[in-house]
Amino acid sequence: MVRDGYIYSSALILLGILAAWLAGWPWAVPEWFLAGFVLYFFRDPERTVPAEDVVVSPADGKVVDVRQVDLDGQRAWKISIFLSLFDVHVNRAPVSGTIQGLRYQPGRFRIASRPEASLENEQNTVTIQGDRWTVTFRQIAGLLARRIVFRKKVGDRVERGERVGLIKFGSRVDVFLPREILPLVQVGDRVKGGSSVLAHLKIPASPAREDRDTGEMDRPQAQQVPAVSSKKGIL
Repeated sequence: MVRDGYIYSSALILLGILAAWLAGWPWAVPEWFLAGFVLYFFRDPERTVPAEDVVVSPADGKVVDVRQVDLDGQRAWKISIFLSLFDVHVNRAPVSGTIQGLRYQPGRFRIASRPEASLENEQNTVTIQGDRWTVTFRQIAGLLARRIVFRKKVGDRVERGERVGLIKFGSRVDVFLPREILPLVQVGDRVKGGSSVLAHLKIPASPAREDRDTGEMDRPQAQQVPAVSSKKGIL
């Protein structure tokens, strides 16, 4: 459980007790119902992190976009994951490495599942330098999510699947991979933060066939990978 969940739910429980004392028990039911939902929203289950050199999903949710884009003057794969109100909202490091850059950008609060949210919404961009590859992911606020939390700083070492932050009440996360690293997921896939594999951190043995119009490629089939126990901790 994320510590924010205890804070918010405790406040709602106390508000319910006050409402019951002033107006009767029926008036406490809405506050207690909301307290239960807050505890559910801020849940933080343990995850089994793959042991191989892979990119894992930084968040729970649904893949809503996979395409090639320009990132800092270089072509890169972008994988967009939409988190509904009912998904786990804890964010995890997609790869092991050192945090090379952090860039916060204020912005709007459009519906996070729309493509324009990647450019216009409030967001926090995190760049992780691994042993061979640089992977970037972006926390994007949504229509209801009005606060982005990131608990690391530039220079910190993170491990694949490690808890690093969260976005409250509905949001989106974009992952940017080097062009040579082919995604293993496609639009419509459901992923879990810290355990679902988005890509292998190695260049495929055979060249992939690219669609020049859409930027999409024939991707290799996802493979089963060894796993290690999930990283423990609390946000």
